[in-house]
Amino acid sequence: MSDEEMLSWDETVFRDEHVFEIDYVPETFHHREEQTRQLQYALRPAVRGSRPLNVMVRGPSGTGKTTALQLLASDLQTHSNVNVAHVNCQVDSTRYAVFSRLFEEMFEYEPPTSGISFKKLFGQITDRLVEQEEVLAVALDDVNYLFYESEASDTLYSLLRAHEAHTGAKIGVILVSSDLDLDIIEELDTRVQSVFRPEEVYFPRYDEPELMDILQERVDRGFHEGVAGRDILDRVAELTAGTGGDVRVGIDLLRRAGLNAEMRASTTVEIEDIDRAYDKSKYIHLSRRLRDLSDTEIALVKAIAEHNGERAGVVYESFEDRTGLGYTRYSELINKLDQLDLIDAEYTSVDGRGRSRKLSLTYEESAVRERIE
Repeated sequence: MSDEEMLSWDETVFRDEHVFEIDYVPETFHHREEQTRQLQYALRPAVRGSRPLNVMVRGPSGTGKTTALQLLASDLQTHSNVNVAHVNCQVDSTRYAVFSRLFEEMFEYEPPTSGISFKKLFGQITDRLVEQEEVLAVALDDVNYLFYESEASDTLYSLLRAHEAHTGAKIGVILVSSDLDLDIIEELDTRVQSVFRPEEVYFPRYDEPELMDILQERVDRGFHEGVAGRDILDRVAELTAGTGGDVRVGIDLLRRAGLNAEMRASTTVEIEDIDRAYDKSKYIHLSRRLRDLSDTEIALVKAIAEHNGERAGVVYESFEDRTGLGYTRYSELINKLDQLDLIDAEYTSVDGRGRSRKLSLTYEESAVRERIE
């Protein structure tokens, strides 16, 4: 490598490293024009002071669902009578937690952590809507987590019936889910099914040419000119498509490859930087899912890692030693980890003892251990 191709200690390959971070909202949003139009149609009544249509947004991870909502929320909130609240249900996975988040978004301070009933919290939110003549659009992102905790029906019932509890309260609901195996309508109580008739918006996986367009824009905005050539983009798009087409994997891969180039003091990203970075980026979903688990859920993951592929009864002994929790809660947590695709809980026949579940990690054991220990 010549001196011209080497970075000095205070130089960087990045023009704007934030472009490669998870919370970056792009200025242009490629290949989602139809989905954006459908969402605008559903939310347009809010601008006129009416309740927006309810919407169900579905699609695999990393297909632009959250970005579409962030861009629309930004547009909507230029209208003083519209309030858009975004709730991450991975973090706020109970009805009370959801409404606490709504309170915080509307009043710009957190409600008391104790001593306030759900009814009072709910009442303060609806009072504010009526008094200020505001319309509230609630986006429940990763709503599948409410289902995993059996909180979805109660939460939705409260939101959808708000106008009955307080005349004049106008709330529209946007459900966002990446769990394509979850039949949202079927899993809701009949009392919710009777009032929830959502518009449906589907976000398909990006194909390789679409991924190239999106990643090219990140390269142009995030790296200095000449840092990452066409061969680099081709490789990143190929690897991203091979891991399910989640554009976040590709964006994370570019950032890590840039850091690898800097480690070599190189002014350009090479294929070797991409391939080294891929070992980390391909586990982006695993890292995110583990990060959002409670201590008890992590304890169960550790127990399964120690007894990978063994029967549920054997794993429970290890889990009970760690937590002291009973089998009923243990079984609920198994179901949640299974739904999150962190484990496989497969029923097998045991000689003379009927059927039992065999618990296995869906990711490489070493990758899981590295992230929880």
